[in-house]
Amino acid sequence: MSRIGKKPIVIPNGVSIDMQNNNLTVKGPLGVLQYQLQDAVNIAIENNTIAVSKKDEKSNDKKVNALWGLTRALINNMVIGVSSGFEKNLEIVGVGYRAIQKNSDVEFQLGYSHTILFTPPQGTKVEVVEPTKIRVKGIDKQLVGQVSANIRKLRPPEPYKGKGIRYKDEQILRKAGKTGK
Repeated sequence: MSRIGKKPIVIPNGVSIDMQNNNLTVKGPLGVLQYQLQDAVNIAIENNTIAVSKKDEKSNDKKVNALWGLTRALINNMVIGVSSGFEKNLEIVGVGYRAIQKNSDVEFQLGYSHTILFTPPQGTKVEVVEPTKIRVKGIDKQLVGQVSANIRKLRPPEPYKGKGIRYKDEQILRKAGKTGK
């Protein structure tokens, strides 16, 4: 039994949900998201709430239970995304490391012999708040997380001095350097 799957999803004002042939469309003030439902899951929309349930309630299959909770979580993320959106904050640590906004693209100087031009995919927006602080925004939670991970991958934080790109509240496990004689 899925504890997450049992919870109803509350639909906020300004968000509309349309269901046609196992294709769920969520529209809100920030955009539109779609999701193709699996055959093992049912959805009921009543009184500004969405209830996700299994087609066969007596089935105790682990895959169906996992799919039930996953479907509920994905639909909840879609509703939150089109109503308020998602964002991730990144920090750049290191002498001379910085980011520069160039229209919708971001140019990074990360200690390499060249600059790196990063173009965000459609559906996300990358902002340079300060030369060492970056904000990734979008309505799709998975896409915002993936873009943030791709930016972090340009120069991951190293364990000795902690230099590199990291998430805002990320703790870097530091190592002691070599000791001299």
